[in-house]
Amino acid sequence: MSDFSSARSVSASGMQAQAQRLRHLSENISNADTPGYRRKLVSFETTLGQGDRISAVEVSRVHLDQSELKRIYDPSSPLADETGEFSGSNVNLLIELADAREAQRSYEANLKMFDQARKMSTSLMQLLQR
Repeated sequence: MSDFSSARSVSASGMQAQAQRLRHLSENISNADTPGYRRKLVSFETTLGQGDRISAVEVSRVHLDQSELKRIYDPSSPLADETGEFSGSNVNLLIELADAREAQRSYEANLKMFDQARKMSTSLMQLLQR
């Protein structure tokens, strides 16, 4: 595999990983008010190809954030216990929005790398045809 195609492959896998990360972040944001919902955490891992070169970026297992759930006082809620409280979610919207912005920027960076490798490959082919 040429360097151009391997660069495009790594960039494409990075875009897929960031897209999956954005899906989980949007699930977290949409379930911020769901009682008992635990935030999903995404981590990445690299796949090595020939000669210990990175050949792909993948999302490893999705983990649930084990931090304490926020306690909400609402005695009128059907979910409330004898103290009038129930467990909310552990989603912090500011953190989720910051993570979403980071994932978006990483996706854009991978897209630019993919496009640059494509342009370089096309230019090389044009030079070789002359």
